[in-house]
Amino acid sequence: MADRFIEVSLVTRGVGATARLLDDRAPVTCAAVWDALPLAGDVYHAKYARNEIYALFPPFAATEPPLENPTVTPIPGDLCYFSFAGAELGTKAYGYDREVRAGSTVVDLALFYERNNLLINGDVGWVPGIVWGEVVTGLPELAEACNDLWRTGAAGETLAFRRA
Repeated sequence: MADRFIEVSLVTRGVGATARLLDDRAPVTCAAVWDALPLAGDVYHAKYARNEIYALFPPFAATEPPLENPTVTPIPGDLCYFSFAGAELGTKAYGYDREVRAGSTVVDLALFYERNNLLINGDVGWVPGIVWGEVVTGLPELAEACNDLWRTGAAGETLAFRRA
């Protein structure tokens, strides 16, 4: 299979990067994401994982992907997929502007933009993610925008994923 690429962008800030899908390492996850594109949602900056931005989506795969190509220590440029039961994210401590409740499933598509990330959450413990893509161009500019988002806030910003 030929390499497949997507664009990951912060829409309001007008900055994006190109990522290569890791079809050889996470084929089920890559297929699920690719088939669901384009995707866009409110961006959040991680509280626990450190240098991470992400958006939350309703489930879009027929069945949730297995834990393929897992990590708890993502590196700069990693795109990760997480699936959470609503009860895992249902406390106000997460700062979501909408209700995330028990009985629902939430998909989290994340970009890690700097080093020293550790996927551990005070509420649930270790949270392995599926690494399904890697940024190949534009990471320094996107990382700068992510740092600005951390300092100035995420309100009104959208994280978007689309085929390149």
